Amino acid sequence: MEAVGTQIRVQSLVGEEAVPPQYVQPLETRTQRVVGCRDDNDEPSLPVIDLSDNGDSVPEQLGRACRDWGAFHVISHGVPVELLREMRRLSRSFFEDCAMDQKLSYACDPTSPASEGYGSRMLVASNDTVLDWRDYFDHHTLPLSRRDPSKWPHFSPNYRKVVAEYSDQMNALAEKLLCLISESLGLPASCIKDAIGEFYQNITVSYYPPCPQPELTLGLQSHSDMGGVTLLIQDDVGGLEVLKDGKWVLVNPLSDAILVILADQTEVITNGQYKSSVHRAITNAKKARLSVATFHDPGKTKTVSPALKPPKYRPVMYGDYVSSWYTKGPEGKRNIDALLLQ
Repeated sequence: MEAVGTQIRVQSLVGEEAVPPQYVQPLETRTQRVVGCRDDNDEPSLPVIDLSDNGDSVPEQLGRACRDWGAFHVISHGVPVELLREMRRLSRSFFEDCAMDQKLSYACDPTSPASEGYGSRMLVASNDTVLDWRDYFDHHTLPLSRRDPSKWPHFSPNYRKVVAEYSDQMNALAEKLLCLISESLGLPASCIKDAIGEFYQNITVSYYPPCPQPELTLGLQSHSDMGGVTLLIQDDVGGLEVLKDGKWVLVNPLSDAILVILADQTEVITNGQYKSSVHRAITNAKKARLSVATFHDPGKTKTVSPALKPPKYRPVMYGDYVSSWYTKGPEGKRNIDALLLQ
């Protein structure tokens, strides 16, 4: 959330020679990677799954990717490529073509975590927390009772229409993927979706400006997502990393693919057979990076519990889980690990 009374955005710091101290990560969380340098040739690559494949291969591939990675790319996903490109184009235009005063007219509520609008401190647990080198715009899109396009930018006549269409397409794809993931475990197709309930969907556009000292910062600190499943598209700059076998692996951008990231409630529902993905974003000195993440989460009053026995996680009301996440801060997977039964 925004610190009360502040209107500072990371984009306004571009051109500074040094990173302000509140953005400097401790030594143990800094990256050793330089974006753009090809030092990742020996790294494993994230799985790519073609959803148009026939037969039993898709559930098998999904199961392997969910067990081994908790994240994977999908292609032939059914979402119009033109829509993905337009969503990226309009999102970038908001950050790069609108004046700061215009952007600040959509500022988040500084007293409420994860409130809708334009901000830069969504994940901050306290004023002492190191800040991410990132600005964002968060849209509340589903259920429809939460969707109020008047709160979204209107610098382009079709921005709101594109976001609404993108929301509906992501919703349909998330439902399809959860059905396939359920089937990959031998569960009824509707199992995971039923356990999550009606999707509460947010679309968060993240903008990572060039950073004068990228070795000192993170665009987004290490965490696993709170909810059910996240669908992400990014530009061609690169900077997203996922944790695999204790090592950070760069997710190379794949044109027109959609990145699927399993979140904590899916780990609970699958009783730990499938793990949520720990990921982070690193920065670079030369190019701004943009991503669009669409979160599909349970309602705050939904209680989530394992669908498989014996349970390894205790049931949790999702609203309580969210409150804990924001109170303690993300820091890897410490919030979901707190649900493990001894």
